[in-house]
Amino acid sequence: MHTTVLVVGGGATGVGVARDLALRGVDTTLVERGALAAGTTGRSHGVLHSGARYAEADPDDAAACLAENRVLRDIAPDCIDETGGYFLQLDGDDPSYFERKREACDSLGMAVETLSGDALRDRVPEANPRVERALAVPDGVVSPASLVLATAAAAREAGAELYTHSPVEDVHVADGVVTGATVGGRLDARIEADVVVNATGPWAERCAALAGVDVPMAPTRGVMVAVDNPGVDAVLNRCRPPDDGDIVVPRDGTAVLGTTSVAVDDPDDFERTEHEIERTVAECAAMCPGVDAEVRDTYWGVRPLYAPDEAARDDARKISRGFALLDHAADGAAGLVTVVGGKLTTYRRMAEATADRVCERLGVDAECRTAKRALPASDDPAVADLRATLGVDAPAN
Repeated sequence: MHTTVLVVGGGATGVGVARDLALRGVDTTLVERGALAAGTTGRSHGVLHSGARYAEADPDDAAACLAENRVLRDIAPDCIDETGGYFLQLDGDDPSYFERKREACDSLGMAVETLSGDALRDRVPEANPRVERALAVPDGVVSPASLVLATAAAAREAGAELYTHSPVEDVHVADGVVTGATVGGRLDARIEADVVVNATGPWAERCAALAGVDVPMAPTRGVMVAVDNPGVDAVLNRCRPPDDGDIVVPRDGTAVLGTTSVAVDDPDDFERTEHEIERTVAECAAMCPGVDAEVRDTYWGVRPLYAPDEAARDDARKISRGFALLDHAADGAAGLVTVVGGKLTTYRRMAEATADRVCERLGVDAECRTAKRALPASDDPAVADLRATLGVDAPAN
């Protein structure tokens, strides 16, 4: 079979690329080795970031989060719970970090509000009495499953073909140019393609290697712990440099606590430790004692961190959470494009940048339309059909 663009990966970024290209009139096929959202996307904490988490350390990435936060509220309201969020300073936390955070958010044009500890507890009674003050920010909660299904349904409606349980077994290169891929599983076909987009998240290094290309990744695992929700209805963040157990996310009657960051060699096969679960619960309970409750579920995600700098691998939390777009023409695989890194909040922007690069290669003169075009609602028959036929694997829901 033949397609103009083959997208590999059925997470948020992959389906986002397929939708964007299809809306530009590009013949697009997407393949995914499992069900939709079966990788990093379906195992995230589901925070719709305002950018506050990254404001003082990476203002460019924070600005991108803030912009996409606003876009997704417009185009995908059915996938989002507008909870709001708070950054909590506990006694013993560095007050100067709080000030830097607030100033950085202000500089981005973010709507923020400083609350005393008592004012925060008026809004979130479950917050620890040790909270001295808080910064209110426009965080929210997004359903990874709903967002991926809605985006995939929009991609199919625009003309993209989608195949799950169809792993890529080889990427073909002839005379320095990608010519397609061999796909197994349900599809079981050789696909000829002018461009192949590698949107496989923490598996990007493996996918690129099929074409003889090196994409240095430094994936890290993180645990999410779902407990009985003591009544928290907003996203709670610890106002300190990112560390284990610094976020509480209300989801479907539970509070999801996260997370850890431990390097893994294999994103398919890694250790899951009880210690990380216990540490995550204990640290989150410092913000909200009521979350030290019955554990309903745990799930582990793997972050797709791109680390071309070998030295950065020694401290994964210092690796940028922004995304990288790699064109492999200079690597002897023209027509192969890899998109790595990023986060769920910025998936649409990542897809737009990728589609821009692909269209430039193809000579397609068409603008991105995904920022203005609404996604289908969760009760749309097309979304229900995709859930039934392609499947979704997202414990984050």
